[in-house]
Amino acid sequence: MTAEEMKAAESGAQSAPLPLEGVDISPKQDEGVLKVIKREGTGTETPMIGDRVFVHYTGWLLDGTKFDSSLDRKDKFSFDLGKGEVIKAWDIAVATMKVGELCRITCKPEYAYGSAGSPPNIPPNATLVFEVELFEFKGEDLTEDEDGGIIRRIRTRGEGYSRPNDGAIVEVALEGYYKDQLFDQRELRFEVGNGESLDLPCGLEKAIQRMEKGEHSIVYLKPRYGFGSAGKEKFQIPPNAHLRYEIHLKSFEKAKESWEMNSEEKLEQSTIVKEQGTVYFKEGKYKQALLQYKKIISWLEYESSFSDEEVQKAQALRLASHLNLAMCHLKLQAFSAAIESCNKALELDNNNEKGLFRRGEAHLAVNDFDLARADFQKVLQLYPSNKAAKTQLAVCQQRIRKQLAREKKLYANMFERLAEEENKAKAEVATGDHHTDTEMKDEQKNTVSGSQPQVVTPAPSLFSACCRRSRCASSPMLEQ
Repeated sequence: MTAEEMKAAESGAQSAPLPLEGVDISPKQDEGVLKVIKREGTGTETPMIGDRVFVHYTGWLLDGTKFDSSLDRKDKFSFDLGKGEVIKAWDIAVATMKVGELCRITCKPEYAYGSAGSPPNIPPNATLVFEVELFEFKGEDLTEDEDGGIIRRIRTRGEGYSRPNDGAIVEVALEGYYKDQLFDQRELRFEVGNGESLDLPCGLEKAIQRMEKGEHSIVYLKPRYGFGSAGKEKFQIPPNAHLRYEIHLKSFEKAKESWEMNSEEKLEQSTIVKEQGTVYFKEGKYKQALLQYKKIISWLEYESSFSDEEVQKAQALRLASHLNLAMCHLKLQAFSAAIESCNKALELDNNNEKGLFRRGEAHLAVNDFDLARADFQKVLQLYPSNKAAKTQLAVCQQRIRKQLAREKKLYANMFERLAEEENKAKAEVATGDHHTDTEMKDEQKNTVSGSQPQVVTPAPSLFSACCRRSRCASSPMLEQ
């Protein structure tokens, strides 16, 4: 029975009291949710916790009174399964359905709207009957911009509401699959943010930060959040591969949040994290290094309880972090971000040699030659022995000369085309004058023979029009 057939059937058949029948699918086996399958679905998969499900439904009271139907609205109803967005009976029943399945659900008040009911259509302590058809379901998108790059499906719900934060120590058991072939199977204990050093894709760490203790989930990763265009030779993963992970978060210890640390702890942790960032940078792990320096800035930037001595230490750490961030961004070819980090560093020390030089490099990389030259010139003005700045300044001068040469050639070609057009216009004027003389002779003949003469206006010349416009442009009348 299709959704349309279901609507036709319920419009005429549901006026008598409805029977209590079906298989008890309630967790407590208290007959709180009874289910009758009216049409089998396809496949073997059923929705998981957190999946977005799309259904059509009709609801009745036990006396046969219909109180709601998505079919009447001609719009499917969707909700996130297991998140408490619907009555308990629905979360229980829809989790047992397959795509295409049509079933009848009878639910007691404690699994529906309870003693409060849902005025005005559902009275208190009402037992309800629903017919539900499942059309599709899909996993939860964990990406910030909802691009489908990280999809989670929860096999087993975790405990509580706490989740690992950046820097938390987590214990996980994982299995990685590419095209259903197992390529990674490990139990790990590591700090969130350091997963790359253990050959874990960034998308998996993002998913772990959304999990609860004891949760067992399936995570699907698009290439951008997996091993990207490089692939992973260690696991024989080719470029741009889609991955699937089965992951169990066994336990975790949250890292202290910024607001939980006093000023002394912030400085101490910043020093440790800075050293870790340096290690990552030397190993070529620029993304991981970048995360460490960002932590330091987030801890220290707005702290107002430092003593005078601590203020100096904090400023030195912030300056170093901004400079190191700029270097990471340069390595990752994120040149706008590099310029921004340099600007932040120069706000703290406006004559900083590294800040000026790295900003110059970023400007040079995006072909802002004048800005790059200004930065390198200032470096040499303040630090005349900086050989790298001399070299880069020479590169700037050379590229500026090339750019000027290209522009000169471009403008020369432009003026040449304009001159050609002007000459062409003059030639057309000359041709037009010849025709006019001929026409005038013909007119004279026509006049002799008694016909009326025709006045022929010479075609205006493009050159003369340009001259007129030029004279008008210099007229003082346009200045008023």
